[in-house]
Amino acid sequence: MHQNKKKLPIGIDNFEKLRLNDFYYVDKTGLIKELLNNWGEVNLFTRPRRFGKSLNMSMLENFFSIEKNQDIFHGLKIAKETTLCEEYMGKYPVISISLKSVNAASFESAFQLTAQIIAEAAEKVQFLMESEQLTEYNRNEYQKLLKDMSEAELFGSLKKLTRLLSRHYDMPVILLIDEYDVPLAKAYENGYYEQMVFLIRNLFDQVLKGNENLKFAVLTGCMRISKESIFTGLNNLRVLSVSDVEFDEYFGFTDEEVQELLSYYRCTDKYHVIKEWYDGYRFGNVDVYCPWDVVCYCAKLREDKNAQPENYWINTSSNDVVRKFIQGAENNTVKREIEQLTEGEVIVKEIHPELTYQNMYQSMENIWSVLFTTGYLTQRDKRDGDCYKLAIPNKEIGAIFATQIMEYFKENIQKDGILLQRFCAALEQGDAMTVESCFEEYLKKTISIRDTYIKNGMKENFYHGILLGILGVKDQWIVESNKEMGEGYGDIVIETENGETGIIIEIKYARDGKLDFACERAIEQISSKKYDERFKENGIRKILKYGIACYKKQCKVQVER
Repeated sequence: MHQNKKKLPIGIDNFEKLRLNDFYYVDKTGLIKELLNNWGEVNLFTRPRRFGKSLNMSMLENFFSIEKNQDIFHGLKIAKETTLCEEYMGKYPVISISLKSVNAASFESAFQLTAQIIAEAAEKVQFLMESEQLTEYNRNEYQKLLKDMSEAELFGSLKKLTRLLSRHYDMPVILLIDEYDVPLAKAYENGYYEQMVFLIRNLFDQVLKGNENLKFAVLTGCMRISKESIFTGLNNLRVLSVSDVEFDEYFGFTDEEVQELLSYYRCTDKYHVIKEWYDGYRFGNVDVYCPWDVVCYCAKLREDKNAQPENYWINTSSNDVVRKFIQGAENNTVKREIEQLTEGEVIVKEIHPELTYQNMYQSMENIWSVLFTTGYLTQRDKRDGDCYKLAIPNKEIGAIFATQIMEYFKENIQKDGILLQRFCAALEQGDAMTVESCFEEYLKKTISIRDTYIKNGMKENFYHGILLGILGVKDQWIVESNKEMGEGYGDIVIETENGETGIIIEIKYARDGKLDFACERAIEQISSKKYDERFKENGIRKILKYGIACYKKQCKVQVER
């Protein structure tokens, strides 16, 4: 079926592997030209996870490195820049490390993992042992990088490696550090943050500050950690974040790139779905799609033309920040703001681009900044100073908010035992007025979600979910959802603990606000589709048929016995 089409590179961040094995590549080599033209000695790119940072770093390594084969750039945009290629391509020693795997429960293990990563980088240049340019002392110094390092040796390790390589080649070194902030995030989660900050600061300080053996350095990460904590006194640091215009089109796919990709795989009919689900991020002046999502979904479409879009973020990055945000929404202002976001509106907030992991969750103000930096919120229109117009980028992220809002609601139901008892007792007794007032109380407490972020666009699902959340606590009852009953499917069907009472609930969303009419329709549906037949067959005599109509935070409840 796919003989003549290139493979889709799911999760491949090794540029050489991608180019040599006939994978589809969205050409981002223009990044090289821009990096050389807009010179910065130390460049830090911050972007959310899954936006192609690691692949770009691998591309830079392959372009500049003396050790690599540059034929893989044949046919790419950068190859047309002949003067630039003659001067820079394959001309420099490159040290490339990723700190992605420094994920440890203790500082001791994190220290060893960091030392291991640097030892592996040193191991790749074992020709230094035979180098005529190095003295006996230099060679001994080099060997120490391959053995267990002391703290002081680790601090100076990258600087030492740049010095030895530079001496061997008589040429300054390019340094690439991918995912620089992962060790700090993990250290914060596991309680050794201060120690890790001290280690990273010393390691970076020595190699990045006043190092005459360094041509330039590029770092990538998700968060922009405040300068005071790890880049102290580094006055040559250039930070390029999601709000900067420079390099804006090199992380993520542009609309044009997505259209090209869809046309190549003959999936152009899915353009609008992909746009709705995975587009909507704004970096600098460019609107971009999350590349990871686009590639995953296209791979699905190649196997099944009717595949539905999925939420690929759920499985890949921790949605902790959204959970913390929603749990922290104790006051009504924040609740209202979350509702506005899920209704597709924009919220104006001041963003603090520089944070430390310790103060990230200290205040709601900071959480807004974290949501923005990690891609759960994006900017719309122009910003005014530090004030940004924030919005949920797309359906995929909207669905994450919806899921977390539902989880939060379910956790909170149990906290109010009295309301729960009242609600369930009234439901069992056929007391429609009390059911209505209790349900309305629940609706006022919850954060409502716009229907676009609820699967298959049915507004009823939201209220259905809330009711199920409430009833899920009542473990003596048998509660079933969308159960086959008579000639259709009952929304919610309940059998009380002793099997004496059967309750059928049909939910309607009154788009026009006509709640009474919607209630009557619901009860009519229960009767006309004979939802009560199964109960009668099972000998249940007391059957209550409820029609529940909802509109925003209002509801109407009618019962028929």
